[in-house]
Amino acid sequence: MEKLLHLALGVGLFGLLTSTVYTAMALIAVIRFRRPIQPRVPACFAPAVSLLKPLHGAEPGLEAHLSTFFEQDYSEYEILFCARQADDAGLQMARQVSARYPHVPVQFLTSGEPHVPNAKILSLELMAQAARYDILIISDSDVRVRRDYVREVVAPFADDRVGAVTCLYRGVAGQGGLWSRIEASAMSIEMGAGVLVAEMLEGMKFALGPTMAIKRSCLQEIGGFLPMGDYCADDFLLGNRVAARGHTVVLSHHVIDHVVLHAAFWPSMQHQARWMKSTRFSRPKGHFGTALTFSVPFGLLAAVAAFALHRPGIALGALLWSIGSRMLLALAVSKSVLQEKSPWQSVLLYPIRDLLAIFFWMASYGSRKILWRSETYLLEAGGRMRSMDS
Repeated sequence: MEKLLHLALGVGLFGLLTSTVYTAMALIAVIRFRRPIQPRVPACFAPAVSLLKPLHGAEPGLEAHLSTFFEQDYSEYEILFCARQADDAGLQMARQVSARYPHVPVQFLTSGEPHVPNAKILSLELMAQAARYDILIISDSDVRVRRDYVREVVAPFADDRVGAVTCLYRGVAGQGGLWSRIEASAMSIEMGAGVLVAEMLEGMKFALGPTMAIKRSCLQEIGGFLPMGDYCADDFLLGNRVAARGHTVVLSHHVIDHVVLHAAFWPSMQHQARWMKSTRFSRPKGHFGTALTFSVPFGLLAAVAAFALHRPGIALGALLWSIGSRMLLALAVSKSVLQEKSPWQSVLLYPIRDLLAIFFWMASYGSRKILWRSETYLLEAGGRMRSMDS
């Protein structure tokens, strides 16, 4: 028994070491992100833009979210909406919002029942074909933006080498509740820190779904959206394929709000489990190594083992270090990068999320099934999806 306790203590302390190294890297990435070398953008650079908004039902807060896209401080842009059916509640709401902003050109499209597992991709393909302009900005229905959103997102395209632009986001618990706030902390801190470290180490080789901007010419180079119709992580693939073609993918300094739609415990757990499984199949090696970035699980393991070995000082130190490092990381990302209005919420809740994350990580290896839009899919190599309901 004592040998097992020493082994557990060793594993816990090793995990604390690796997570501390990761925290240090993330803090360096935060400082680097806050002090960028910003290229000068000509004042006259304001290309016409098409905003693509796939919809599926009337989600909570949808009307307010859509309104922010009609209120952009930008000279020339259009918005395209697409849903499966003309009577989709989300599409109907978009029509109502559009009526209040007659000066903004709008198109409403329907895709019908999808012939690919990822129905969003079919909507994007149809909207891209109908779009009038050559810079396309794709954004999810559960995001809200500031008036300078379009202007700041398109600014990097002043450099001809840039093929795509993406944004970090703040997780916002739109309906309140503990589980919604914990999930929001994952969106803000876990995702934010991971993206910053990845961008620092190798540059952006992927995009983030809540905002993806791309040149039409680059989209045509990668074959359009349809080749991604069998995949769950279409955002990762879009940025990855653009980068593989030799174009630069830029992580914008503009931050948007990504609203958590799941207030109850179980829907939130399902959503986070799907997120982990998608990452496992899209980036298997990186996902496997993610386990070494968690801190609180290893701190707790080391604390329990050290206490059982009658070393209370080590136990207390390991636990406090693991929690403290997560709080420091949350404070740095939420305040310095995401500029959250209430950073202390993330600071207090992120250690809880860090503890839960190890269970989501382990669960990602237990099953290939995911639930998405009330349909069940089976994930396969490379992140492909296969419907189990058809």
